[in-house]
Amino acid sequence: MSVTTSRAAEAFAPAAADIAFAYHARTRHSLRRYAAGPETLDWDAQPNPFREFAGSPRSMLPLTSDRLATTFADSCNGTAPIHPLTIDGTALLLELSFGLAAWKELGPDRWALRCNPSSGNLHPTEAYVVADNIAGLSDGLHHYISREHVLEQRCRRGAVSHAQPRLWLALSSIHWREAWKYGERAFRYCQLDIGHALGAISYAATALGWHARVVDGTDSATLAAIIGLDRTDDFAGVETEDADVLVAITPRDINAPARAELPPRYTTDDTWYGQANRLDRHPLYHWPVIPEVSTATAGEAQDAVTASSPRPPLAQRSRARAADLILNRRSAQRFDAKFTMDRAAFLALLDALLPRAIPPWDIWPFAPRLHPLLFVHRVEGLTPGLYALPRSSDAGTSLRRALRPDFDWQRVERAPDHLPLFHLLPTDSRGVIRTASCHQAIAGDSCFAVAMLAEFTTMVSENPWRYRQLHWEAGLIGQALYLEAEAAGLRGTGIGCFFDESVHEMLGVVTAEFQTLYHFTVGRPLTDDRITTLPAYPGRTRNEAGVLP
Repeated sequence: MSVTTSRAAEAFAPAAADIAFAYHARTRHSLRRYAAGPETLDWDAQPNPFREFAGSPRSMLPLTSDRLATTFADSCNGTAPIHPLTIDGTALLLELSFGLAAWKELGPDRWALRCNPSSGNLHPTEAYVVADNIAGLSDGLHHYISREHVLEQRCRRGAVSHAQPRLWLALSSIHWREAWKYGERAFRYCQLDIGHALGAISYAATALGWHARVVDGTDSATLAAIIGLDRTDDFAGVETEDADVLVAITPRDINAPARAELPPRYTTDDTWYGQANRLDRHPLYHWPVIPEVSTATAGEAQDAVTASSPRPPLAQRSRARAADLILNRRSAQRFDAKFTMDRAAFLALLDALLPRAIPPWDIWPFAPRLHPLLFVHRVEGLTPGLYALPRSSDAGTSLRRALRPDFDWQRVERAPDHLPLFHLLPTDSRGVIRTASCHQAIAGDSCFAVAMLAEFTTMVSENPWRYRQLHWEAGLIGQALYLEAEAAGLRGTGIGCFFDESVHEMLGVVTAEFQTLYHFTVGRPLTDDRITTLPAYPGRTRNEAGVLP
């Protein structure tokens, strides 16, 4: 980097950070007002939840999750059988991370559920595959359509690769899908969804005996070129996509380099296909602040890869099939307000949130910056009240300085020695967390609710891109809570709507050094028998594969 470029970057960084801070402040919900959003919604005119590229060759992928015998325990412990890097393995990875889990029906309404959760089930995240010498899959760039479980080829390599098989997944966001419903706050939700998607990739990859890792140090412009988002003619007149993150996939027995390689560059010998479809032909609103904060937070990580702290292995994990837990994951709509959670299950779930070289943390090359504050309602043997789980060795001190001085910070008795769980305040918090979570009953009816506090001002000031990264980490924590709750026979629900300042006031947070980015809640779900569950891919034959016309 030249001196001139470096100075220009330094001059831009503070302004970009100011934009991120201003966006975050203006999109806070409060008891007095919600962040700016649409005044009306026409659900019949909801944007198309599936992007397609007209003119791209399609390959139907096999559906084989019913044959995957790997247990959740073997998957998380790194002992799952290693699948070869082929089109079948790639298909299974996509089926378990971004594929449809089921269709739901209630009266005349019908909607799809996917393995990767999304705010409002709106799914702004798009998934792309970059293949290099993967048996059965053409070299180049492919776009995944979860509705049919197919790949569209966006770019076919002109030269045949003779390299060792290599695979990457790349993720992008279509902000309008969220903004259509949530207005200006939508950029936050898109970033949380990216975090959930990274977690979904990690759990799916380890079930196949693979290792998934974020490729850090990849700037937004480079990633846009890898995904083909810089080809403006291919997106003429349609909603734009924002390049977010690249993930390298390798079999567990391959000694991958500490810093993953980028895919080969495209050349003039390569052939591009496809024109992106329009998702919403008559948008009623525009939110200019979203592209503004998107531009301001574009960039890359600038720190070294951080290894996870050594910790003892997790306690006994579920012997259920990993695929069953992944495909049966749902967001609870209601909780049993009288159910009490088992103490051992609660502690095991929290233990799974500490960074280790297991899913979903094996995908994450960064130091932990998010710390759960737990509103415990009904957990066997625990006093109802507020608890803290600092996820790094130095976070406890900074949290103590940032939170209310009357918190007692007592270690929870009979918790594992390595689990930094602290009791802060005995209280019945069901009503206050329900109110603070936009009056949603699930926050108070659950066994416990979580507010995720992020190390905020310093991180974003030093690198505005970290505004995205912090939300991704929050989504990763959410994905771990989802699957660990399922493994414990419970269910979770992510909550993106909360009154930021009310939560800060409860906790005593008076500066922006820490900010709450995401809420989550776990309990025993109540089932709505009016809703019918239908197969994810009706009419599809297992192991069916081939080229679609």
